[in-house]
Amino acid sequence: MKKILVIRNDKIGDFMLAWPSFAMLKASLPECHITALVPNYTVALARLCPWIDSVITDVGKDADKRHKKQLLEQIRNEHFNVSINLFSTTYNAKLVWKGNIPYRLAPATKLAQVFYNKRIKQKRSQSAKPEFEYNLDLIRAFLTDIGSNIVETAGPYLSFESKKLEQQKSKLAQQLGLDVTKPWLYVHAGSGGSANNLSLEQYTSLVCGLAGEFEVVLTAGPGEEEKAAELKKLMAEKGRSSVLYDKNDGLVDFSCSIACADMFIAGSTGPLHIAAAIDVPTVGFFPSKRSATPLRWQPINTRGNHLAFCPPPAKDKATQEDMTRVDIDTVLQQLKPWFESKLR
Repeated sequence: MKKILVIRNDKIGDFMLAWPSFAMLKASLPECHITALVPNYTVALARLCPWIDSVITDVGKDADKRHKKQLLEQIRNEHFNVSINLFSTTYNAKLVWKGNIPYRLAPATKLAQVFYNKRIKQKRSQSAKPEFEYNLDLIRAFLTDIGSNIVETAGPYLSFESKKLEQQKSKLAQQLGLDVTKPWLYVHAGSGGSANNLSLEQYTSLVCGLAGEFEVVLTAGPGEEEKAAELKKLMAEKGRSSVLYDKNDGLVDFSCSIACADMFIAGSTGPLHIAAAIDVPTVGFFPSKRSATPLRWQPINTRGNHLAFCPPPAKDKATQEDMTRVDIDTVLQQLKPWFESKLR
């Protein structure tokens, strides 16, 4: 049995975009044992993933020598046959090299590639395809290398039992005073340190510009509660009521709450990608710079369940990242019919 270590130890959104890779790997090699190396803040999500058999918590490149040594010993003791670095850094490269893993696959990029013995040229900096497709290309390369059939998979990649969803929706309705007979629109105005997001004024104009009877749920991550509260106030001034929901019960509970949504609107953030993995219809707002475009960070919704917007093209990076250049009236022209078709 092959013991495979898959590394994706960066942000939540990046990790969610690796779920199709875990699915393909397990579907193609059902008997393999897949271990994911992830940071502490995505451990709960990794344990939720049905194609991950075990999880190792990464201590990070800035950890002290003792914790780094313990991590390395843990990796060595697992006797992995294969490592696939979906995210390659010098730290990650040295980890699998020092871990004595015989087959070490990663993108051929930067100086880190000298520590791998299997490399795939991808040129991710060109952003010619979605991030999840770059990940899948690495899985396909490995499967081809070992002569295995490649089983393509499709979403939704994350789901909850119907009984669990019923309980969660009932809990949220009671806690937040939501009407279960109306569609629930979630709006996440925070950025979580990721790509730039719309301003609160833009979000206000966007939501208030949508017609129909629906509940508005404003989600907030740690430290984003004040921002969401300000958005709630701005919407109230425009006559649109909303409720504030912060994910204070952990990521798994928050993910289950997202699964109760009828639509999720956000910038290029972790919650947007969680919603996409569940296949909640998503509306995403992205910068227009090449490394952050709607194409590069396309969520993993099924076809037709995602709508993306970004500022008009510009030559300089500062302008490309200026989300105030997104014209909400123009967005609404495209969004309104799509919104109504999804929520009818």
